[in-house]
Amino acid sequence: MLTMTMLASLRQALRAAGWSNARLVDHFQCSPSTIKRWLTGKGLALDKLVDLANLAGLTLADLTRGWDAPPTKLFSELTLAQEQALSEDRLLSFLFVLLLGGERWQDAEHDLGLAPARVEQALDRLHKLALIDRLPGGRCRPLIDRAILWRKSPMRSRFEQEMKQQFIDMDFGARHAVYASEMVKLSDVAAAELAELMEAYRRDIHQLAADDRAANRITRRWYGTLTAMRALDLGRLRTG
Repeated sequence: MLTMTMLASLRQALRAAGWSNARLVDHFQCSPSTIKRWLTGKGLALDKLVDLANLAGLTLADLTRGWDAPPTKLFSELTLAQEQALSEDRLLSFLFVLLLGGERWQDAEHDLGLAPARVEQALDRLHKLALIDRLPGGRCRPLIDRAILWRKSPMRSRFEQEMKQQFIDMDFGARHAVYASEMVKLSDVAAAELAELMEAYRRDIHQLAADDRAANRITRRWYGTLTAMRALDLGRLRTG
């Protein structure tokens, strides 16, 4: 019996494999309304269900098991050993952050021109570090909550080495530079509330990326964001 859970698994797997509704229309040479009906379980014959599952790299058994069922527990913090392993390998940390954000590792392989064997080695190591699950059809899912806060030093040191300089080198005076900056006077209580606002903003970015990914837009580029706060040094004002 085809359940709503199985259909949801099928739709998610197809999206993850890059099969948009338009692409399915071209593949099956049918109307968009037919694809929409199939993906909601209406008029979906067994042979077409098998065909759709195969396109997503799944079997009917995979759908029955519910490959996309969330893990019983998502960890909110890495162990020091996990974070140390990520900090020592540039590709490993990039792939993990990518998967944490809901992106496909295949995109990194394509966009960066990486050797498949190198990517496979990195994914296998992430799995052995208990940071991801490997699923049917080449899919992966993180075992860590994507709202994780990097509190230990290894990954913060990696950011210092890899990312900080890119923001420092940014031309804030350029016409198309995108940034926002404010100067405010706050109590310690309000400063803590500002930190919470920054974390909420980070979650909003995650949701924006997820919505953009679900829209199956053809062209997407990698962007980095940095949201920071600090007590200002006003010494230069005193000295003129």
